[in-house]
Amino acid sequence: MQNVTESVNLNERINEFVQKNRKIIFISLGLIVLILVGTVASISLIEVFQKKAISEVEELNRRYEVLRFNIAEESVAGDVETLLSDLNALAKKTSGYVGGKAWSIAASIHSDKKQWPEAESAWLDAAKTASKTYLAPLAYYNAAAAAEEQGKTPEAIELYTQSANHPASFPAAAHAQFSVGRLNEVLNNRDAALEAYRSLITKWPNDTTWINLAHSRIITLETK
Repeated sequence: MQNVTESVNLNERINEFVQKNRKIIFISLGLIVLILVGTVASISLIEVFQKKAISEVEELNRRYEVLRFNIAEESVAGDVETLLSDLNALAKKTSGYVGGKAWSIAASIHSDKKQWPEAESAWLDAAKTASKTYLAPLAYYNAAAAAEEQGKTPEAIELYTQSANHPASFPAAAHAQFSVGRLNEVLNNRDAALEAYRSLITKWPNDTTWINLAHSRIITLETK
């Protein structure tokens, strides 16, 4: 009997509280509903904009594929400049995969034209913009190659290192690591080269091609 009485008293107290504070409660519930609706709407808008941006970058990539085999010819120079302008505009207003892809296409155009400083810069922008995607280690690798083309060996070593050590999966990571050793040899940094080759053997035990080459270079360096 006592439990029933306590239950009735509790219900009465709850009802009394609701009656006294019903305005605040209703306003609070209304705000919660508005926040939920706004959150759902925001997510929907983000998805719409993301799909639109992906479509844009895919169309820009299609335009690049049409031009790429004649990209150095004067007859398409105007189209190439327009494409670069459109790519830069998209890259600067987007982030993640879309922005990184736009910078990558621009970098590819500069690489095709052997404009190595511009290519290196665009590849670095791609790596930073898409830092959490698979595009990043590829972009660092290509930026390293562009730096190497300019004779910027220390910079190329650093960029190959970033490519090899990036957490995103990259099929050419072992190759990037081998390039670290190779370029240290160019600079006569024997110990650094040996360290790079040994690191390759440890970190990529299943990549037999580059492991064999690394072993070969280690033997050569140690017998000098």
